[in-house]
Amino acid sequence: MSNELIKQYITAHLPDAVFDETGEWLNVVVNSDSLKGLMAVLYGEPNYLNYLFCLTCVDYKTHLTMVYHLSASTNRNINIVIKTNLDRNDPFIDTVCDIWRTAEFLEREVFEMFGVTFLHHPDLRNLILEDETAIAVDDKKELVNEQKGYWPLRKDFEDPINMIKL
Repeated sequence: MSNELIKQYITAHLPDAVFDETGEWLNVVVNSDSLKGLMAVLYGEPNYLNYLFCLTCVDYKTHLTMVYHLSASTNRNINIVIKTNLDRNDPFIDTVCDIWRTAEFLEREVFEMFGVTFLHHPDLRNLILEDETAIAVDDKKELVNEQKGYWPLRKDFEDPINMIKL
């Protein structure tokens, strides 16, 4: 299936989708409210985009962008990227783990590292960090950050021990 046919198919279901073909794969930018419906439609087609192989988040300092990589299957060369922007101060979006089970752990990682809340997720909790995450500073072992607001992959994250500043 060509990018043109994919674009026509998506436009028929979501007319306000924006397409970018400058990279290797077709990129589709949609409104966060429309994402879940589009994902269900794309998955529902027989042998269509039924394989979610990457789900991540990007911090642009002004907003967060959720990025989903979809494929028709492992033996067909059809890949697209779906993106949606979120409010950096209150990032939330519907889960897609009821469509792709592999999204369950990927969404938990994004929740933990970027602070994105996935609505209706069955088990939204940390994977790596402790529940009451804190950073020890010097020998005082002061608590610099509690879990709320402690998102290590955001660009404004400051690590006082390793002096990482982006």
